[in-house]
Amino acid sequence: MARVTVSIGSNIERERHVRTCLDALAETFGELSISRVFESEPVGFEDGRNFYNLVAAFHSEWTVGELQAWCKRLEFANGRRKDSPKFSPRTLDIDLLSVGTLTGEYDGVVLPRDEIRHHAFVLQPLAELLPEARHPESGERYAALWAAFDLGGQRLWAVDFTWAGRVISRAG
Repeated sequence: MARVTVSIGSNIERERHVRTCLDALAETFGELSISRVFESEPVGFEDGRNFYNLVAAFHSEWTVGELQAWCKRLEFANGRRKDSPKFSPRTLDIDLLSVGTLTGEYDGVVLPRDEIRHHAFVLQPLAELLPEARHPESGERYAALWAAFDLGGQRLWAVDFTWAGRVISRAG
């Protein structure tokens, strides 16, 4: 079984869609490890609605293609449209970050996802969740990547968030 990491984001009915995603992940894959939830300003978007972002990790024997198809089905079931522009508001955005130590292209998905190194809203929750885990290509620990990260104007902050009757995130 490989450890799978996914980034989860929403800027439309954020709480509802993030909870729906976590419910579906837990129902399908079992036990989840979940980062804090961060609110972040949109990067590259004209619509100024802030996002909620987090990272979840779980174990699975599924192929990359099966995982990717499952993520897309859940996005579409929650109102994501296939024809929406790249930088537009999102009910739910689920991206595969890593699947075990795979590197390269699998079933049309490039792993590890490049956003890990370029977006604070991906790297900070990943580094907090799995600080000692290593980036599959560089071998650097996520905590070290985060410590060296240049925010370059990206802003994000932890928010209060509960799921399944437990607090998973606190502001500050």
